[in-house]
Amino acid sequence: MKSMRYSLAAALLALGATANAADSPATLKSAFQDYFMMGVALNQRQFTEQDTNGAALVKLQFNSVSPENVMKWQSLHPRLGPDGYNFGPADRYVEFGEKNGMFIVGHTLVWHSQTPRWVFEGEGTNAITREVVLQRMRDHILTVVGRYKGRIKAWDVVNEALNEDGSLRPSPWYRAIGEDYIAKAFEYAHEADPDAELRYNDYSIENEPKRNGVIALVKKLQAQNVPISGLGSQTHANLTQPSAELLDAALTAFAGLRLPISITELDVNASQRGQRNQSADVSQNAQAVGGDVVDAANQKLADQYASLFRVFLKHHRNIKLVTFWGLTDRDSWRRFGTPLLFDGAWKPKPAFDAVIAEAMKAGDAK
Repeated sequence: MKSMRYSLAAALLALGATANAADSPATLKSAFQDYFMMGVALNQRQFTEQDTNGAALVKLQFNSVSPENVMKWQSLHPRLGPDGYNFGPADRYVEFGEKNGMFIVGHTLVWHSQTPRWVFEGEGTNAITREVVLQRMRDHILTVVGRYKGRIKAWDVVNEALNEDGSLRPSPWYRAIGEDYIAKAFEYAHEADPDAELRYNDYSIENEPKRNGVIALVKKLQAQNVPISGLGSQTHANLTQPSAELLDAALTAFAGLRLPISITELDVNASQRGQRNQSADVSQNAQAVGGDVVDAANQKLADQYASLFRVFLKHHRNIKLVTFWGLTDRDSWRRFGTPLLFDGAWKPKPAFDAVIAEAMKAGDAK
């Protein structure tokens, strides 16, 4: 089995060499090189190259990487105190990106999920205060961003701060600090690395109420001279949502913010239950792991990916990066929805061909 894995990895790398030699748009990063970077979220087996096939596929197809879990607070800083950090996996992730000349993203600094309870709890008999939580946030951001200063080029600073109606989510951060926790997070990140791109990242922001909430939030931060320098749209899609029209309207509206846009967590859920909504809330992930995959799923998946990329290409002057949330279906948090371009055997699906075809059409239309 080990020799088979290595032979597939070697074949993938050989394919890349052949494609480059022939100047052929056979890979995602080459097909879209004139439009935007192509990224992928990595798990630990991939960036440590234990998954040799996965690592080879990443090197072949992508020029940007995001960490799936190893830089979330729960993984990176599980315990209180200066010795409470676990930098080993995150260091390996950054080293993998550097070794392969990739644009490296950090994900995520401030989020209501996957943050340890101690962050919001007092010590001993002392009640928690706004000042203590702010100090813990600042220490965490300065330590983490400072460690990778100049190496990680973009950070998801604040993640999912809004409700579906565009109002502020009453998260532990909001309850402990107040509305200005968002501004403070960006200020601390900028203090730690003034040259890094600092993004606000959220899901379902194509939908008009949440879209309007994002625009209002960003404009407020800009008016206060808060150093926000990027916008992340997760784009966890299904076979029908977002529609091309909805996505086009959202990207047109976001362009008015004059920030580079990144599609940060792209996947397309093809399970039957996954057609109910496009939420990225971890607590609602049951929709992604139940029910049979819809009939003719491969073709429907290809059609939706083609539709999404046609809109991305239309807005390519404002889009900096498109990142898939996972490499293959076997790696995905929505794996039963077969949501990605590569199957569990690391092979491209019809959706891959459909995405490449959209890039070729865009090139022919120039």
